[in-house]
Amino acid sequence: MAKYETMLVTTATLDEEATAALVGKFKSLIEANGTIDSVEDWGKRRLAYPINKENEGVYTLINFTSEADFPAELDRVYKITDGVLRSIIVAKEEAVPAKAETEAK
Repeated sequence: MAKYETMLVTTATLDEEATAALVGKFKSLIEANGTIDSVEDWGKRRLAYPINKENEGVYTLINFTSEADFPAELDRVYKITDGVLRSIIVAKEEAVPAKAETEAK
């Protein structure tokens, strides 16, 4: 099992309940194929450039663990779902502890 991070930008024209239902759909899909480590709702933010004539989007960040073939299926579902402006799925690397800097005396 590998760790992944997905950022999802949904349309801001949906009300809060519809946005929560849309994100809930993706969360249940992820839970059916792996485990969710954390979910961060970044809220409504202005986009850097218009996407489909929209200037704002609702950002959601989800960290999850799943098999290697699942992210392709999740990306396919993102692409066919109305209300999703942009999405990205990134494989997370294992955290490498930073070396402690020593003070010169």
